[in-house]
Amino acid sequence: MMSVQPAETDGPFRPELEVTPPERQRRWTVLLRLILLIPHFIVLWLMSIAATVVVIIGWFAALVLGRLPDWISDFLAMFIGYQARVASSYMLLVDEYPPFVVSQPDYPVQVDVRPGELNRLAVFFRIILVIPAAIVSAVVAQGWGVLAFFIWLIVLVSGRTPRPVFDASAAVLRYGFRTNAYFYLLTGAYPKKLFGDARAEDNPPRQSPGTRPLVMSKGGRVLLVVFIVLGVISLVTNGAVQSVNQPDFQYQYEYAYGR
Repeated sequence: MMSVQPAETDGPFRPELEVTPPERQRRWTVLLRLILLIPHFIVLWLMSIAATVVVIIGWFAALVLGRLPDWISDFLAMFIGYQARVASSYMLLVDEYPPFVVSQPDYPVQVDVRPGELNRLAVFFRIILVIPAAIVSAVVAQGWGVLAFFIWLIVLVSGRTPRPVFDASAAVLRYGFRTNAYFYLLTGAYPKKLFGDARAEDNPPRQSPGTRPLVMSKGGRVLLVVFIVLGVISLVTNGAVQSVNQPDFQYQYEYAYGR
């Protein structure tokens, strides 16, 4: 279930995302995954509009109170938790269909968010402070997107998510989740530990089946580096293409206007 508890007294609590992978995935759900998730995408889009309004109200409230009001933190925690569950499904980390909006205790994706006291100065500059984490999150997500078709094909053929794919994808998802929690003022702890909490080969007795802690295999770390490289190349290429095409569009527009 989604846990929303007071922050720990020894420092800001870093939100946790626990994803437990299935032993097997049903191939027909993998084949139709994006189509099956369309209703969730629509609900998330509607909730994102409400979340934008709520976080603006929360920003002003946090500047005054030094924390989010309970109703705001409850809604925003519910929103990013729902985001994480839907993302876990389309990233093929779980097979079970996600519940709408509110989590279920037995669902294989659980989030732990503990809103608490916030530094007012950090709240004031939050949209600036979050930029480095947002860039990292965007890069790894873009890299995952570049290989998304091949990941989908591997899971479709094998009926399971290989350990390296699960580890790297879970790392992308968890870092994005923590970035969202920081942006939405649900924590004062800056996102970190993109490469997991430990290495599998350094901890042979403890092979965590899920992501709490996120014990990364060597293959998962290598694949995550591939995500980063591909993400940087893709974003730079897209930016270069847009910068090249934009002047031509502007010139044509001005030429047509002049006539």
